[in-house]
Amino acid sequence: MTDPFVVVGADAAGLSAASKFRREAPDHDVVVFEKGRWISFAYCGMPYFIEGRIDRLSNLLSLSPSEVEGRGIDLRRGHEVVGVDAEEKRVSVRTAEGETFERAYSDLLVATGGRAVTGPFDVRGIDGAFTLHDMDAAAAIDAYVAEPDAYDPGRADVSAVDRDRVDRNAAMPAPETAAIVGGGYVGVEMAEALSGRGLDVHLFQRSERLLPPFGEAVGERVETELEGRGVTVHTGSPVGRLVGDDRIEAVAFDGERLAVDLAVVGVGIEPNAELLSGTGVELGEGGAVRTDEYGRTNLPDVYAAGDCATAIHAVTGEEAWMPLGLTANRSGRAIGATVAGDPTPVGEIAGTAVVKAFDQECGRVGLLEEGAAVEAGFDPVSETITAGSRSGYYPGAAETDVTLVADRDTKRLIGGSIVGPDRAAVRVNTLATALEADLTVPELERLDLAYAPPFSPVWDPMLVAAKVLNGSLEE
Repeated sequence: MTDPFVVVGADAAGLSAASKFRREAPDHDVVVFEKGRWISFAYCGMPYFIEGRIDRLSNLLSLSPSEVEGRGIDLRRGHEVVGVDAEEKRVSVRTAEGETFERAYSDLLVATGGRAVTGPFDVRGIDGAFTLHDMDAAAAIDAYVAEPDAYDPGRADVSAVDRDRVDRNAAMPAPETAAIVGGGYVGVEMAEALSGRGLDVHLFQRSERLLPPFGEAVGERVETELEGRGVTVHTGSPVGRLVGDDRIEAVAFDGERLAVDLAVVGVGIEPNAELLSGTGVELGEGGAVRTDEYGRTNLPDVYAAGDCATAIHAVTGEEAWMPLGLTANRSGRAIGATVAGDPTPVGEIAGTAVVKAFDQECGRVGLLEEGAAVEAGFDPVSETITAGSRSGYYPGAAETDVTLVADRDTKRLIGGSIVGPDRAAVRVNTLATALEADLTVPELERLDLAYAPPFSPVWDPMLVAAKVLNGSLEE
């Protein structure tokens, strides 16, 4: 009997790989080691659970342990892989009870994900201070913001939940004022979520603009939207520290203090690549594990995927690290096929992302920042336009801002963003497709996009933007 395909990590990349492998190679074994109790959960849905749009934590689970095992996968929760011997092709595993053993592998996938960066903000041991990067944190925040006599423990309806942590937070007085540190994805989504729970929300961003990867037009529109919904936005205001011993009392910034009784730190994530330390593995962008087009590392028969691994950028052709959900699922599935004997590229990435800020939908893709484009060897030209989302006479039409960026010499489209309240986010997929196809701006302008008054004006906002940018390129 051959040694099994061993997967470390039971979330998007890991279980996608294991499932695909079992379908393609049903006569071979696959073992998935997961150090915690949670598997296959929707990280991106957690702010909406906290807001109350989603009734039960279980709604965020994609697969249950029994469903995974029903696929013929040997799932071992509470088993932490603590070492890898790439020469002997063995992993060392420690159980929740403290026992250790070794397991040989034929191929190994490291899908250990990422973890929240806290910077100088140590939230451990301070009641009311949180990061949001796992389901236990989501359940704890949800319990904390509820009045003790109004909290429904049935909302945290998954056996894997840290019940002691939930009960402790549910027993505390409900907060009134919240500080969110970081104006990225988590910060903007949590500003809406906590406002929806009735809190007075303050959002702090170190730089002068919210959602920096989305560009200036998006950042300005989102700030206006948040302020109009009662969120106090502090841009250009780095938080110095969290104040409080046992429970959060305030945040310190710009020589001032703001009294708060809830703080959420969302200043980024970093890859969990430490498992391969000492193996000779190569690390790349952001300290993530360097991989090739098939997800292979430089170690024999060792792969990496998801938030702990690099990928190739569709615009630059260079290594990039962009931890996003589709990237993890897609790369895991491809690696599962490759290990089963069908070499399948993991695919390039373009940083395609969307985020919602109350009624504003935001999307971005490719290279938007001038500095990044120049560093990649392009001569960027950018234009921003405002156009209607539907025919002007049709109800529901709304202003939509589109920014497009192209290379002056080749006229190739290299990036874009969009923001607006009427189905703006989904339009970014047109740009993502154009980038993957290496379209020029004139080619984008000539696309035969659908038109009918309820859905789009004759000239879709993307086409209007392409027309304007093409004019600038021809000057």
